[in-house]
Amino acid sequence: MNSSFPALALIFSGPSGVGKSSVCQRLFELMPALHFSLSCTTRAPRPGETAGLSYHFLTRERFAAQLAAGEFLEHAQVHGEYYGTLFSEVRPYLERGQDVILDIDVQGARQILANVRGTDLERRFISVFLLPPSLEVLEQRLRGRGSESEKQIRERLQRGREEMGCWSEYDYVMISNEVHESARQLQAIFTAARRRCSILPENFHV
Repeated sequence: MNSSFPALALIFSGPSGVGKSSVCQRLFELMPALHFSLSCTTRAPRPGETAGLSYHFLTRERFAAQLAAGEFLEHAQVHGEYYGTLFSEVRPYLERGQDVILDIDVQGARQILANVRGTDLERRFISVFLLPPSLEVLEQRLRGRGSESEKQIRERLQRGREEMGCWSEYDYVMISNEVHESARQLQAIFTAARRRCSILPENFHV
């Protein structure tokens, strides 16, 4: 008898400054077994970053080799450096019944969903887009961080507008208001999505 509901991988997207990191941190309190998919990068660690906690820091040669071997779910080149998500950050966790969350931008989400289409992983993925209450609120949050120049803020706002137009590509959409409530909504999405009949194994019964 198999009455266990399957683990899921949740793609979590939204414009810079919308609060994804804060929501994820609160979600980990509600779902302590949740695995956060760690990205790879070829750039050097920044002050305060730790290998294996902030990123998997790879040489360009190793990144290229793993890419050629088909080990990446998605990858991109940003400002001359490479970033990507490994299959090994998702599949092993799902196989042992552990949920995964991936903080991924729109382009990366499209890549992942295209790469798992037609595979055994396809039914395990769900996607959620986090929208700000308004563009004005998003701008306030970006300025409140105090970590970007005026040029960077305007660039992030422009990119944010473009990304927000893609919300309908996702399975679920949320409005980022209170962090704890947003985390509870994400937890509810996990709970409901894993009970879809379409993803249950054939031998599922109680």
